[in-house]
Parts: sequence; C-alpha cells; structure tokens
Amino acid sequence: MDFRFHSYPFLSSLGTAEPLAVPMDATTSETAPIQFCSIPDQSVSSIVTNPASTFPLSKRHCFGESYPGEFPLATNPSIVLHVLTACNLDPKDLAKLEATCSFFRQPANFAPDYELSISELAALDMCRKRAIFKPMTTEQQQALKQRCGGSWKLALRFLLAGEACCRREKFLAIAGPGHSITVTSKGAVYSFGSNSSGQLGHGTTEDESRPRLIRSLQGIRIIQAVAGSGRTMLISDAGRVYAFGKDSFGEAEYGAQGAPVVTTPKLVESLKDIFVVQAAIGNFFTAVLSREGRVYTFSWGSDSRLGHQTEPNDLEPRPLMGALENTPVVQIAAGYCYLLALACHPNGMSVYSVGCGLGGKLGHGSRTDEKHPRLIEQFQLLNLQTVVVAAGAWHAAIVGQDGRVCTWGWGRYGCLGHGNEECESSPKVVEALSNVKAVHVATGDYTTFVVSDDGDVYSFGCGESASLGHNNGIADGEQGNRNPHILSPELVTSLKQINERVVQISLTNSIYWNAHTFALTESGKLYAFGAGDKGQLGVELMANQTERGNPEQVDIDLN
Repeated sequence: MDFRFHSYPFLSSLGTAEPLAVPMDATTSETAPIQFCSIPDQSVSSIVTNPASTFPLSKRHCFGESYPGEFPLATNPSIVLHVLTACNLDPKDLAKLEATCSFFRQPANFAPDYELSISELAALDMCRKRAIFKPMTTEQQQALKQRCGGSWKLALRFLLAGEACCRREKFLAIAGPGHSITVTSKGAVYSFGSNSSGQLGHGTTEDESRPRLIRSLQGIRIIQAVAGSGRTMLISDAGRVYAFGKDSFGEAEYGAQGAPVVTTPKLVESLKDIFVVQAAIGNFFTAVLSREGRVYTFSWGSDSRLGHQTEPNDLEPRPLMGALENTPVVQIAAGYCYLLALACHPNGMSVYSVGCGLGGKLGHGSRTDEKHPRLIEQFQLLNLQTVVVAAGAWHAAIVGQDGRVCTWGWGRYGCLGHGNEECESSPKVVEALSNVKAVHVATGDYTTFVVSDDGDVYSFGCGESASLGHNNGIADGEQGNRNPHILSPELVTSLKQINERVVQISLTNSIYWNAHTFALTESGKLYAFGAGDKGQLGVELMANQTERGNPEQVDIDLN
C-alpha cells in the first residue's frame, strides 16, 4: 500500500490533509480506502549538493525501491521509531498512522515485545517517560495496559489525561477552608493560615500569616495536595500519602466530633500498599485515586452511601465498586457529600457521580441520591469529551476538549453562569462563554472560575468576601459595593492587569468558611484575594482589614 505523508507534526513540510477519524485501537488491515492529498514533488537537487543526475518522482512510498529520493521506511524502522517517540505524538495520531499504512501496524521485531507495531512501541516509549509509570514493574505495566483496553496507545492516553487535569509534577496552590497549601516545582511544601487543628504541619497550633516551609518533609518530593476543614493531605512522587490536622477521614467539617489532631505530616499506613496519585476531601468522607485509576473511599458508608458499610472513624480504604470497578479513572473531585470521577474508556472520556443528589448536583436529571457511581449521560447527547471536572459544594462544572464549559447543580447566586439562580439537574453548556475556549475550571461554595486558553480568567456566582476578583475599581480599605453576586461569566479585569498568563485557579470549597482565591501564573507567581482574616492569603492586611479585593502577589516563587 502506498503511503503519502500528511497531517503529522514531523512530516508537516511534505503536505497536509484532513485528519482521519480512526479508533484508538486500530490494529487490523481491514481499513476503508483513504483519500490522500497531492504531495508537491521535491527534486533531489534541492537537497543534494552537485548531484550527478536528478530523478523526478511522482509520489513517495513507504517501501521505496532503489531510486534516490525515496524514503525506505521498511529498511529504517529504528529511525522511524525514534522520530515518533521524540515528537511526542498524541495517541490519536499514532492510531491514524496505523490506519493509514500497514507498515505502522505490522510487527516491528523490536524488544521488549517483538510482536508490537512501530506505533505501539512509540506509545510504550512515551509511557516510560511518565513519572508514575517509571517505578512500575513489568507485571504492573502490563496490568495497566489491559485495564486501559489492551493497547499502549490507550495506556498513554490515560497517563496524559491524568497529568493534564491534575497538574502532576508541576507547582500548585490550594486555597483550603481557612488555610492554604503551596507546592513548588521541586516538591517543597509551604503552608499558612488557620492552624487550630495543626493543619499547617509545623508541629504547633499557631496560625501563620506568611508562607512557611514544612521542614519535616525534607527529602520527600510532594506532587499533589488537598485541603479540607482543619485537615491537609499530601501525596509524594512515590505514591505515599501524608496527613495532618484532624485525625479522621470522615469527620464533618463543622461540629467536630472530638477527633485527635496531628500537627506534623504523618504517613497514612492504611494506604501504604496503594500507589496514590490524587486525593479529594468531601464532607463525611475522603477519596483517593491510585495510579492504576482505581478509586478508594474512607467513611460515610454507614447507610451504604458510597456502596459500603463503614463508620466515620474507619481508617481503611474501600474500593469504589459498581460501574468504575474495571474502568480506569484519571481524576476525582469531591463536593458536599458527593464525588465526581472522570473515567477513561477506549472510546472516550466519561463522567460518573455518586452520593447526595440535593440540588441536582449529580447531573442525572433528578435530585435523588446514588449509592454507586452512575454515568452522566448528558455529555453523550452534547457530543462533549470531558477533560477536567470540578466539584463545588453544591454545584459542579466540567471543561470539554473543544473548550466548552458545562455546569449543573444548585444555581444560587448565579454560580452556574446561566444568567439566573435556577437549579440544573443535568449538565448545561454555559452559552455566555461560547466565544471562549476554556482549559481549566474551579468551583467553590456557589462560586465558579474559568480559565481560557489565552490565560484570561472569568468568574461568576457568590461575591461575598471579594473572592470573585471583581473589585469595581475600589481600592482595598475603601467602602463600596464591590462584592455583588454575578449571574453570568465576567472577565476578571484585576487579573488581566497583572500581565501574567494564569494557568490555575484555586478557591475555597467549604460552606463554613469565608472564601479566598489563588491565581497561579505560568511563571510560578501566586496572586491572592478574598478573605484573609486567618492569614490564609499569605499577604499583609491593613489594620481592621479582613479581606482583599485586588489580587496581590504572595512572596513565594513556586517555580
């Protein structure tokens, strides 16, 4: 079969064509005929100095004969493999190559598996570059491959999706309930704010108004963090989980039940046999995600609310059964008594929800509870592939691969962005953002932030404690109506003025604490605004001032 190069990054100079719609696991030769574009001829004289003669070519072949100017792929498979791997092609592009030419899907006769095609080997090589894949044994790697659908391309897509939505291996900032956590690109952790339960990890219960390094973590590289009310959890690059603050996985945020406190990071022994890559804290329960994409939950199961029977003081992780038992999950997000999971299927991404359905926040068109994970079917009707999920206290949001934003749940204060305060029990596209390509979304207590692909930030919902960033030109310390509720997305002009590209927004997700917000820039600078009465902003406030309406840079370099 002739192969004329087109539409791939490393061959772009040779021609272009419309992208092919090909399944990710394309491995057979029974593919439909494909129309190729015309390739402009290139004479050998243009690339060879003083050639003896030229040979005009009408087309290029995979399996060149012996004529100068041909690119004999079949005799140089190692070079092709190197190019495919070095270019970091998307798994879909690798699948397109397989569907285009038999050379890319026939056995390549390379170690470690002589039956793998060039495209599969390239996907495997790129998997080996991923931080959470490297420490796996061969058996664990093969198990991940089978769990993802039996293809290294599918395994690669799973790993890349997790990195994209969770900022793994990158600096990050967490605006928790009354306290804050920041992680540098090297894995060092700083904390500040309220410390009544030891949730800052410094060995004391004294508040901190400035970022302070957690020195007891020296030698441990942290890659993920999550903050709950009076509680903090950190995840290392070795998959270990460290927790401090309230020593309970299931205690409610408010009205403490007398759980002891831990003031320095403590290894969670019950998770030592699970390689954890993400955690989420919701009211009455905690959830963690393993590198294989399995979800485990603690507590809030006395009435089988999460599919198992446990008590608030139960410290043993329970696998989340049902629809996600054999489906790899790339991201989890927890709100008030419910959990969202972004799952990776061979045919695309899907969102599942479980827990309390008040306000319609589970997204199934009703307000009923779900004891087991249930697929949110609305995204199939919208023809939308989800890339990131966010669970607010009472509402939820997602970003699609095409940049669309959907919200649903309790619509109080306009937090859904639809221009009203009505509830939506099924995901609904935010039409006011139709001209914006979103890449990130964050939700809190009736508050939503959206980040566009060019770094612009939009917010809507509850404006209390100045956490939306719309200060209406009012300077900090001045009086004025600078905290209105916003029913539709509005550009946060105060962040536009910092002349930095924003890549992440984090805001308080608690119904019991005044909210504050962090904006993290591409260069590693951190800006804070909103409530600061406990020092959670990490910046100095004026006398009798409890909040900041204008973003102020925090004195810390996360990059």
